[in-house]
Amino acid sequence: MSLLPGIASPADVRRLSRDELRQLAQEMRDRLIDVCSRTGGHIGAGLGVVELTIALHAVFDTPADQIVWDVGHQGYPHKLLTGRNNRLETLRQEGGLSGFLKRTESEYDTFGAGHAATAISAALGMAAGRDVMGEQFKVAAVIGDGSLGSGLAYEGLNNAGHSDRDIIVVLNDNEMSIAPNVGAMHKYLTSIQRNPLYNRLRSRIGELVDQAPGPFQSAGTLLRKWEESVKSFLTPGVLFEELGFRYFGPIDGHDIDALLDTFTAVRGMNTPRLVHVITQKGRGFPAGDHGEKWHALPPGHDPATGKVLNATTGNPAYTAVYGKGLAELGAERKDVAVITAAMPGGTGTAAFAKAYPERFFDVGIAEGHGVTFAAGLATRGVRPIVTIYSTFLQRGYDNIIHDAALQKLPVVFAMDRAGLVGEDGETHMGLYDIPYMLTVPNMTVTAPKDGTELLGLLRAAVDHEDGPFCFRYPRDVTPDVPPAFADVKAVPYATWEVERRGRDLAILAIGTMVQPALDAAAQLAAEGLEITVVNCRYIKPYDAATLDAILAEHTQLLMVEEGVVTNGFGAYMSAIVQRLAPQVRTAVHGVPDRIIYAAPRKKQLAMLGLDAAGIAERVRALRNQEAFAS
Repeated sequence: MSLLPGIASPADVRRLSRDELRQLAQEMRDRLIDVCSRTGGHIGAGLGVVELTIALHAVFDTPADQIVWDVGHQGYPHKLLTGRNNRLETLRQEGGLSGFLKRTESEYDTFGAGHAATAISAALGMAAGRDVMGEQFKVAAVIGDGSLGSGLAYEGLNNAGHSDRDIIVVLNDNEMSIAPNVGAMHKYLTSIQRNPLYNRLRSRIGELVDQAPGPFQSAGTLLRKWEESVKSFLTPGVLFEELGFRYFGPIDGHDIDALLDTFTAVRGMNTPRLVHVITQKGRGFPAGDHGEKWHALPPGHDPATGKVLNATTGNPAYTAVYGKGLAELGAERKDVAVITAAMPGGTGTAAFAKAYPERFFDVGIAEGHGVTFAAGLATRGVRPIVTIYSTFLQRGYDNIIHDAALQKLPVVFAMDRAGLVGEDGETHMGLYDIPYMLTVPNMTVTAPKDGTELLGLLRAAVDHEDGPFCFRYPRDVTPDVPPAFADVKAVPYATWEVERRGRDLAILAIGTMVQPALDAAAQLAAEGLEITVVNCRYIKPYDAATLDAILAEHTQLLMVEEGVVTNGFGAYMSAIVQRLAPQVRTAVHGVPDRIIYAAPRKKQLAMLGLDAAGIAERVRALRNQEAFAS
C-alpha cells in the first residue's frame, strides 16, 4: 500500500512507524524523479535530503516549530510532505509551485529562499523574535555545506553562537553545492569522513561495548564518553563548539533511526546546537552520477539517463558561445584569469578551467569575495574576468563599487542570465543589473545584440584598461551562429550602430531587444511607418555623436530594454535627452516595477510587450499620441 498519497501534512508523517518512514522515503524519491523528468528542476539536492526532511517533520511540531531551508534546491521533499504532492506536476510552471521556498505558497515555507546562505541569519531572527514576543517554539535552519563558503553563513554562525539562544543548525554535508565544493571549510568537513584514526577508534569502541558482559557495561559507557572526547579533536565539532554550538555528528543522513534519535534528543535542548548530517546529493537517481550534471535537469528528460528527449537543434546558447570564446581568449592572452562562484558549468567557464587551471578560480558561494579577489589580481597586471549570474552578482555590489570601481581597476564582469530567466522565477531574475551598474562610477556598461557581438565585447573588455567593464547576456539562444573568437574584432569603445533608418520615430534598443525592435520596424513599415532602430550596445558611456544625429532627425524616441525601467537604460537616456534636446519626446519600454514570476521566457517577453508585437504596439500608441497632440 502506497503511503505518500495519504500524506496531507506532517501530522500524517508523525503517525507512521519507522519502517513505514523508510517506505515513504523510497516513494518520495520515485515521485521526485518521475515529476522532474517532465517539469525539469533542481532534482539532485532534493533527492539527497529525503530522509532528513522526513525526520525533521517527524520530530518537530511543524508548522508551529519553524524549519528554515537554505536555498530552495533542498525543498522539493519538503513540498511533498506539506500538502503539495498533488500539485507537484505544476512545479516551475506558470501559476504553479515555485522551484524555491515561498512564504505565500505555504505556511510551512517559513522564509523565502532562492540564494544561498540566508538560513542561519533568518532563523536567528525568528528565534530572537520568538523570545521578544514571549513565545515557545523551536527553530531549525537547514544549510548545505556549500553555503558555508559564503560570508553570510559565517556571520550568522558567529552571532547565533554568541547569542546563546535556543536555535538548531542542521549542516547538510554532501560535498557539493552545484559544482564540487571548494575552500578550507570543505576540506575541514570532509576530513572526518576520511580520518582513518577516528574511524578505526569508533569501530573498535563499538565492538568492545557490544561484547562487554553485563557487569562491565558501565565501562562501555566510559569508553563512549572517551570516544566523544577524541571526536572533538578529530572532527569539525571542535570548530563549532568554539563558535558556541553544541555539536552532534557526523550522522548518516540516510539512516532514519539515527536521524530520529538525534533530532529527538536535540529538540529538548535550549542552547545553540549544530547537527552535522552526511548525505549524498542525487541519491537514488538511476543514472548514478551525483555530480554537477544532475544538479538541475531540463523538462522532458529521460529519468533513467538524464538525457533530454526530443532535443532541438539550432543556434547555440549565449552561455556556450561565451564559454567557447573565453577558452580561445585564454590561448591568446596569458594575462587573462577567470573567476566564478561555485558554477563553472552553469556559467560556461568549465572549458577555460580545464585548459588553464592555474588561471581559473572557483571561489565557492562567495560572490563578494570573488569580486575583491579579482580586484587584487588586477593590481598585479592580471586581467580578471568575473563570470557570475546577474542575480548572484548583486551579492557583491559593495565590492564592485569600493574595490573595483573607486580604484579604476580593470576588472571585467560577465553577467550571465541577465534579463528574464523563465521557470527559475523571481529569485533568479537578472532584471536589476543595468540600474545597479549604471550607478557605479568608472564602470563601462554594455549589452550585445547577438553572439558575435558578445565575443566582440569580450575582446573590447579585456582591452579596456581604464576601469571596470561589464556586459550582460541572457538565458537564451543567440539569433546568429558566431564565428571563431579569433575572427571577431573588438567592438569599438562607446559606439552605437544604426541598424535601420526611418523618419517617424527612433527606437534605441539594447542587447536582446535589438532584433525584436527590427522585427517590429519591419511590421510597421507595412503600415507606412518608417522607424529608425539603433543598437545601443554601449549603454555607458553612450555614443554622443550618434545620439546627436538621432536627435537632429527625430522628435520621438522609444528606449527598449530587457530590464526594470526604474533607473534603467531608458531613464538614463531620457535624462540625457532632456538636457540635450528638451523638444524631443521620450518614452521607456521595459520591465515594470513589479515582481515577475515563473513562466516560459518567451511568454514572459510577450506578456511584458518585449517581443516584436509588443514593441510595434507601443510605437503605434506613441504615434497616435503624437498625432493627437498636434
